[in-house]
Amino acid sequence: MTYDITALGEILIDFTPSGKDSAGDLIFARKAGGAPVNLLATAAHFGGKTAFIGKVGEDMFGSFLRSVLKKCNISDEGLVTDKVHNTTLAFVELNEHGDRDFSFYRRFGADVFLEKSEVNEKIIRQSKIFHFGSLSLCAEPARSATGYALDAAKRAGCLITYDPNYRAPLWENESIAVERMKEHLDKVDILKIAKEELYMLFGNDEEAAIRTALSYGIRVMLVTDGANGASLYMRNGRVSLPAEKVNTVDTTGAGDIFFGTFLHEWLKNNSTLADITVEKAAQYLKKAIAVAGKSTERYGAVASLSAIEKKRNRKENNNESSSILRKKRFAR
Repeated sequence: MTYDITALGEILIDFTPSGKDSAGDLIFARKAGGAPVNLLATAAHFGGKTAFIGKVGEDMFGSFLRSVLKKCNISDEGLVTDKVHNTTLAFVELNEHGDRDFSFYRRFGADVFLEKSEVNEKIIRQSKIFHFGSLSLCAEPARSATGYALDAAKRAGCLITYDPNYRAPLWENESIAVERMKEHLDKVDILKIAKEELYMLFGNDEEAAIRTALSYGIRVMLVTDGANGASLYMRNGRVSLPAEKVNTVDTTGAGDIFFGTFLHEWLKNNSTLADITVEKAAQYLKKAIAVAGKSTERYGAVASLSAIEKKRNRKENNNESSSILRKKRFAR
């Protein structure tokens, strides 16, 4: 088996708001969460072969997450079950714009306790892209396991992609977060980063921050800016594209869906670091912005993908019906 993308990192339950009960209290819906999983689900949704490396507890939530991976056509061969630590949980609160605030129950969450010995190197060796995020760098032993997996991916010749996804409650302090979020940048080929995290890691002078980030050897950098769209930076050029107007209710996972779409387009077009151009990458950027925007019109990251597919199918069916009608009229 050859995988298009393998990702390592956090996998957890997101409890997202789902209305109120008769007493006016919030109802929370159980959703599969974790940035690497959202990215893989996006790529798998578009037909990519994906695999996940991580850890869940031996509990009802761990069983649910394993079933979600299988349902999304993500290989769970690299998913380890922890008999001591429970599955990580997060509660998500949304404001009127669909932006999120998180409360994590992770200090003793299973995903933090992934050991180097539990990293499935065989999967990594069979992968075109190896993806990781920064939340697996918060604490040991997952931090060391991530570095170990990255070294294995480099030896295997994988394209390395990274999303430094900052969540303040999960770090001891911001200075430690910045240090660790930057510690593997010299191994990264494609970086996706939110604008606020670009400033956090490299300073508030945007042009200087971009130059500093690229100086690590990053070949393609994607900077997302919410409702303002996203930008692409390479050594030989740059491009910025606006976001599409959508009726946003939940931005959870939008950045992951953005990056998953971009990487799928990269693989679909057989792009390489040697031959990619700004013009070609800009086409992938445009598609990523569109899909990510549509995903915010539904609650839950993974759940929103099926809604996007239904809309796309209806549009294609309508186009096909219109084409048939035009042909019939022409035949008359």
